[in-house]
Amino acid sequence: MAVEIHVPELGESVADATVGRWLKSEGDEVAAGEALVELETDKINFEVEAEQDGVLQSIASKEGDTVNVGDVIGTIGEGEASGNGAAPEQEAEQSDQEEQSQAETAQPESEEAAQASEPEAGDEEANGHREEGFRASPSVRKLAEEYGLDLAEVSGSGSGGRITRDDVERLIRESDQSETKTAPEKAPKPESNGKAAQAPASENGRADLEERVRVSRRRQTIAQRLVESQQTAAMLTTFNEVDMSAVMALRKRRKESFQERTGARLGFMSFFAKASIGALKAFPKVNAELQGNELVLKHYYDIGVAVSTDEGLVVPVVRDADRKSFAGIEQGIADLAVKARDGKLTLADITGGTFTITNGGIFGSLISTPILTMPQVAILGMHKIQEKPVVVDGEIVVRPMMYLALSYDHRVIDGSEAVGFLVRIKELIEDPESLLLEG
Repeated sequence: MAVEIHVPELGESVADATVGRWLKSEGDEVAAGEALVELETDKINFEVEAEQDGVLQSIASKEGDTVNVGDVIGTIGEGEASGNGAAPEQEAEQSDQEEQSQAETAQPESEEAAQASEPEAGDEEANGHREEGFRASPSVRKLAEEYGLDLAEVSGSGSGGRITRDDVERLIRESDQSETKTAPEKAPKPESNGKAAQAPASENGRADLEERVRVSRRRQTIAQRLVESQQTAAMLTTFNEVDMSAVMALRKRRKESFQERTGARLGFMSFFAKASIGALKAFPKVNAELQGNELVLKHYYDIGVAVSTDEGLVVPVVRDADRKSFAGIEQGIADLAVKARDGKLTLADITGGTFTITNGGIFGSLISTPILTMPQVAILGMHKIQEKPVVVDGEIVVRPMMYLALSYDHRVIDGSEAVGFLVRIKELIEDPESLLLEG
């Protein structure tokens, strides 16, 4: 008895998803608990698993389709796997091969019967291909008909001289390239209505160098949210630079003992998370949210940390970061980063942040203007540490400096508050021992 594969509950406020990719093909054997298909939502991707052992009998929703909670996207039935996981098109080709083979081995009883078995010329033209001299699946024949190709002119590279889809596509590409080369030599001939015939498009020769890639559901959502952020907030960015000497010296002295004692790697992010919390306490509007005519001041500190993945930027949240030690923050960030890159983040991991930190410095960025993560009203951008000459106590010295950028919603935060916020972070980073007092 076949069992339907349904789209499960996707989480609060998530009603639909996009079929990302099927991990199994029709005819494949599946085991209970084995991942069948990956679904993409606005926030996370997750896998739908098989509820029982069996064979993937049918796929109702192909990659790129939008599906809703409860929709049937396939069925699992009893029976034996096809052995090679052949897709329906491959099965059709195999079936077609068997039919062609049987037709070739069948001998007519007489010369008259042989002549009667030959198709009429009109039938050949109607079908768009000859039935003798080649073997090809229905899908390959249909492709050839769409491009006006005679399969009798195609050399089959498949077993027994069978014409494959690759053979036809190769001929199409060669035809396009030939038309492109000869197009400049041919002058357009006037048509009967007096209008000149259009020359082949010059872009044809570039078509083979182009690739179309489906934009993931998450990437579409990121794009939409970023545009909404710029259209909604009165966003400005203020800059400052910080001397990283003290933090780097402390980290150099303590990182090995820190890792041995806590199991976590001591990075720069925990210092900036602690410094940001200290600055947020001094400037509470930066840790707020604008809701209509009310400003919601948040006296808890859920710090979002931007993480780059193959599908785009995600911002998992370290909860109650003000209550965590340096080790707790570092371990929390490391765990979330691994989940993000493995596609294992849950909705709870990426919702509810009050302030975000992003580090473009790991990619070599010297300075940038980060975009707000709505409905937050501010975001801190870290950048590349670069040695440069600075004046200290009247002397020119070389110090490791980092530019900091604070993008903020000017509807909520005044320029003086934004500048004061960055100055406070600068003070805490340049005197890292003071971060202990902020805890």
